Amino acid sequence: MSGQDEGPKRTRSRLERTVRGARLFILRTNPAKLLLFGYVGYMLAGWALLCLPLSSQTGPISALDHLFTAVSAVSTTGLVTIDPGSSYSLFGEVIILSLIQVGGVGYMTIGSFAVLATAHKLSPLRERMTRAAFVLPKSIKPGQFILTVVTFTLICEAIGALALWFVFTSVGQDNALWSAIFHSVSAFCTAGFSLNSTSFEAFRADPGLNIIVSVLSLLGAMGFLVVVDIWRNLTSTAFHLSFTTKVIIRLTGAFLVIGTLILFVADPGIAKLPEAERLMVAFFQTMTATTTVGFNTYPISALSTAVLVILFILMAVGASPSGTGGGLKTTTFAALIALMRSTLKQRSRVRFFKRPISAGRLQAAGASAAYFIVLMSIAIFLLSLTDHEAAFVEIVFETISALGTVGLSMGITGDLSSLGKVIIIILMTAGRVGILTFGIAIAMHDETRKEEKDCELLL
Repeated sequence: MSGQDEGPKRTRSRLERTVRGARLFILRTNPAKLLLFGYVGYMLAGWALLCLPLSSQTGPISALDHLFTAVSAVSTTGLVTIDPGSSYSLFGEVIILSLIQVGGVGYMTIGSFAVLATAHKLSPLRERMTRAAFVLPKSIKPGQFILTVVTFTLICEAIGALALWFVFTSVGQDNALWSAIFHSVSAFCTAGFSLNSTSFEAFRADPGLNIIVSVLSLLGAMGFLVVVDIWRNLTSTAFHLSFTTKVIIRLTGAFLVIGTLILFVADPGIAKLPEAERLMVAFFQTMTATTTVGFNTYPISALSTAVLVILFILMAVGASPSGTGGGLKTTTFAALIALMRSTLKQRSRVRFFKRPISAGRLQAAGASAAYFIVLMSIAIFLLSLTDHEAAFVEIVFETISALGTVGLSMGITGDLSSLGKVIIIILMTAGRVGILTFGIAIAMHDETRKEEKDCELLL
């Protein structure tokens, strides 16, 4: 009997050692790598589900196009090689919407929320991952933050879906309720996925849709840290916004105003529209680039070169940290502007809005911008080789849109070669994980600093 018991004991012992080894590996692995592995895992799972026959309704779709759609959904980019509304069945659209939701609020957020609902407490690993994913300051508890994020997300998406349902019903759109739910989640998560083949071009003159989609996109893009900060102030006796919140609100407002004015004045095509419609188009296209939501009410290919340059800048800067949008982030842009001004004025310390920015944050901002330029340059070079028939400005626009997880396109996405699609897939993945986080994740060795000091400005 003793000999028969030895086999199961050895098996249990090996299993226990394997589990302990796996836990030790996870604990020792840089959070950036774990975030990358997690998002890639969801992308592959979504790809497998979209490859199922019941996901399609227009015949066979290539595996690469399914992968492209899954990555675009999880990265909340919105670039597509096929039309989702006509190519996928209801089951396929539900899968896409689920991937958008996971990518928008973060897979760690959803998993941690489920843990909190049962265990009422996060493990040290989940707390570490949450802080890494949202760049949380030490003053905010991850568990409380996650509950706020999920609650705020569900409320915004529900109200947005109800409002859009009235808009779509009034114009007699088919499947108005499902379309409202899909576009509400897509807008709040700044995904830009649309069941309409021309996005919202048919609603260009509809003030209701323009306002609803813009509000949802801005709420998602400005970041959950801003929401938590504002809510904390509204529920307390004293009202004092954090420095990061002030920077985000001011810069986002400045981008919206300046961008709208430039598009209103500089584009010949937009200038031909009626005044009210002209203003809505100028604002919406500025908003969609700034928040990286990727919807459009005006054909991007019809915009002038001068306006495209403005969109280049807005898409590259992107949204704000701890939100659903992509890009370099407004706080990174603020740090770089502060560094430039201080250097030109020969100041010994770098300040923004009269507040000092630490050397560590400046280093992170500089590294993010440099890595963004490196990835963008390599991608433009490779796409110019693989898809040389496309115009240079189209390639540049597509590259920045993918890296910033914007989703706007001049119409070349579906015509990209197989290698071109793979390049865009890599860019969208890097943009979703975060430019700097992606660089850290693919680095050969971890050299994590033992001590990290808080800074006024979160990147």
